[in-house]
Amino acid sequence: MGVYSVDKLITEARRLAADYRRATGKPLAGVSGEIAQHDAIRLLDLELCNPPIAGCDAIGNSGSRKGKKVQIKGRTIFDEAKTGQRIGQLRMEQEWDLVVLVLLDEELETFEVYEAPREVLKEAMEEGGSSKRAKRGAMSVAKFKIISRLVWTRENGLEDDESWDNQADG
Repeated sequence: MGVYSVDKLITEARRLAADYRRATGKPLAGVSGEIAQHDAIRLLDLELCNPPIAGCDAIGNSGSRKGKKVQIKGRTIFDEAKTGQRIGQLRMEQEWDLVVLVLLDEELETFEVYEAPREVLKEAMEEGGSSKRAKRGAMSVAKFKIISRLVWTRENGLEDDESWDNQADG
């Protein structure tokens, strides 16, 4: 075990990555994915796969995620008006049950977490037809938000499973 706790290191990584982007105009490669994974595990009671499993980052420990294989995706949203932002590739040939999308703000702090089961994502990709993006497993953040369920917000913490409707005005 190192001298620093993982939580402390993640806090410093957030700060350094945000400072780096302000100084250079470019994101610090790979950092947002690690932060997103750390936050998803902490906020949703997941356990990191150890040893790693192809296509699966974590296993659910409780509730509706218990025993489920979870793929974690992260996306930093610097400008909410900017359209066309994409999540990382979804590999349908690998074994996983859920995809969790962690949205980070410009300070790399998590502000929303969405989740979607494999069946919903597979159906959405098939609806995408023969487009090259759909075949590669690419999906926009906007599309993911539409077909998924909001499971955590900065304001409310864990969202109630039954009461949330992603089609409601709000």
